[in-house]
Amino acid sequence: MSARPWTHFYGGDIAAEVDADAYPSLVHLMDAAIDRYRDRTALRSAGNALTYADVDRLSRAFAAFLQSQIGIEKGDRVAVMMPNLLAFPIALLGILRAGAVAVTVNPLYTPRELQQQLDDSGAATIVLFNGSTPILAEVIGKTGVKTIVTAAVGDGGSNAVPSPPVDPRLETTTSFATALAQGATLPFTPVDLNGDDLALLQYTGGTTGQAKGAALAHRGLVANTEQFKAMIPLMDGEEVAVTALPLYHVMGLLVCFVTGFSVGAENWLVANPRDMDRFVETLKQARPTLFMGVNTMFAGLAAHPRIGEVDWTRLRLSGGGGAAVNRATSERWQQVTGTFIREGYGLSETGTVVSVNPKSIGEFTGTTGVPLPSTDVKVIDDDDREVAQGVAGEICVKGPQVMRGYWNKPEANAAAFTRDGYFRTGDIGLFDPRGLLKIVDRKKDMVLVSGFNVYPNEVEEVVSGLEGVAECACVGVPDDKCGEAVKLFVVRSPGAALTSESVVAHCRMELASYKVPRIVQFIDALPKTPVGKVLRRELRDRVP
Repeated sequence: MSARPWTHFYGGDIAAEVDADAYPSLVHLMDAAIDRYRDRTALRSAGNALTYADVDRLSRAFAAFLQSQIGIEKGDRVAVMMPNLLAFPIALLGILRAGAVAVTVNPLYTPRELQQQLDDSGAATIVLFNGSTPILAEVIGKTGVKTIVTAAVGDGGSNAVPSPPVDPRLETTTSFATALAQGATLPFTPVDLNGDDLALLQYTGGTTGQAKGAALAHRGLVANTEQFKAMIPLMDGEEVAVTALPLYHVMGLLVCFVTGFSVGAENWLVANPRDMDRFVETLKQARPTLFMGVNTMFAGLAAHPRIGEVDWTRLRLSGGGGAAVNRATSERWQQVTGTFIREGYGLSETGTVVSVNPKSIGEFTGTTGVPLPSTDVKVIDDDDREVAQGVAGEICVKGPQVMRGYWNKPEANAAAFTRDGYFRTGDIGLFDPRGLLKIVDRKKDMVLVSGFNVYPNEVEEVVSGLEGVAECACVGVPDDKCGEAVKLFVVRSPGAALTSESVVAHCRMELASYKVPRIVQFIDALPKTPVGKVLRRELRDRVP
């Protein structure tokens, strides 16, 4: 696309392009922040606090340990498997400083999933939370891992925090605290990094099949940080963020941590957002100016009985992504906090953000806004022809933030890009009459009822507005007459007297007949990834 009709939303103060080489690498970007904000608090977790100078000192020590004690060289892959602990950002920056590629791993993976990711990435070193060591112990002999560094909850800080023991089946391990102590006495050799060097292998696709590693280069991550800040201006040295999105996911890592770090934000890390009481307590203490989440997280917090105790007067930005944000959720959140949820859209393969509702938009739109500067988006049909505005098709993206490709997957790469170099997202969307990008659904999640397309997000949006519905999700199930039928799973709000008949009746008033759920099943909780995405695959496999 040569024209970008959405740029009128930029106004006069958002440039159409950003400098993807504003910093030679992600390390240079973070070093610039450290130089500027050395004495400011960078991270808080479990009663510990680190300044930007502390993060600099500790990450250099870890980089020296990797270089001198393990022999890590530029391009080596190092896996990081832990929740949002202080050790995570320290380890990440240390890995990047050593010129290695960080391989982020979900700490809730099964042994099979962990083995697959370690084998695929070729990581011979892993830094992981003590509590995840039993998972590694199950498969350690089947992997190429030679060095294991174990991290406790308080590592990196001055206050010790009780942590699970390391699994005794792992005979040779080094604690993160020991690695930092050793590294502090060892020389660190800076590595020459440039934008083309790989920074991150972000694995994706695990909710639908075998995961693939999106190879993200330093230039793309620097570009996406600059793109996001162009659209959502942040205040240098004044932001306070609460990061509950997992850092092992690219949205939490880049938007919540790296972007915040680049402007001197004070970041409160939440290791277990499922512990809602402690989560709310962290929000009370932090009084954030920024908060990023997913629909399920916003809905859960808004319904918490103590959420009114949080002082939201400083909150300027509530950002949503990862999955569609429902209007009902945004309205509840705005009633509680005074801010609507500013939705964005991105993928692991795009270094995260593709589009966002810019600062010129002052209300919830039910869309993901407009593409970022330096980003082209087109919507195509099944024959790769660009469709007209208002017509749904597959969203395709081109920009400096897009991955270099899937790690060691040439066949997948050939299928992932159009002939003119656009990444095929697999998402169905359209540009609405305002010119805003609306995600209709995942291509693979679409339900085909008697030849008609039914998008689960639309059904879920309608049902979420019904009183008594806490959460819902729908999938397609085989049907002899229609090919597929819509099945809806509903989680009732506490005390709600909701029936399948009342849900269907509500849907009949709001949806065409072929979109109305044929089956309604009430369940206690929706299966989700740690990021908060609903695992539709698991719902499809459920027996009524």
